[in-house]
Amino acid sequence: MDEKAAPVRIEPVPEPPYVYHYYMRPRPKVVVKRDLLPSVVVALTTFAFGLPAAYLWSWLAPAQLKIVSPQDGKFYPIGLESYHRLDALMVFVLIGLGAGVVTGIATWLLRQRRGPIVMLGMTAGSVAAGWMAQWMGGKLALGAYPAPASIKPNDTLLIAPALETWWGILAWPLAAALAYGCCTAWNGLDDLGRRLG
Repeated sequence: MDEKAAPVRIEPVPEPPYVYHYYMRPRPKVVVKRDLLPSVVVALTTFAFGLPAAYLWSWLAPAQLKIVSPQDGKFYPIGLESYHRLDALMVFVLIGLGAGVVTGIATWLLRQRRGPIVMLGMTAGSVAAGWMAQWMGGKLALGAYPAPASIKPNDTLLIAPALETWWGILAWPLAAALAYGCCTAWNGLDDLGRRLG
């Protein structure tokens, strides 16, 4: 009897189905229509907080002590008082940065509305709030330091603080977008946790 055995045919073993495919949800898409109205509400609410920021700036920003020139009648700062121009801008920028961080985190806590549409509304509202804070802050500061009825040469006056550049407006929206972006990166979920709310 021949000791040689017939070759055994080995059938390939089928790969087992991967269980996790059955439990994977489809990747969520950006919700636009449902988030439009909440994004407008977020923008308007953020814009409304420009008024308290304006009041806070007009209260904290330092006034400049100036003297009336006898030659041309213009106001000139005394000593180092001209530094208060930068102080007023830095106070405004710090208020904007703080308000922006609070705005970004507060908007992130609206779990059912997380996404780019609400973030765009928040950023637009932050730009408008920064503009409102600068415009209204100047008006409030002028009211806090009224000019005297008569001005003579060599008089010293406290002149209201003023913002001489519009670049400070960018502090609020940049801080808000950065805070919201950091929260998004920290979350790591495809739907940003909207379904968990």
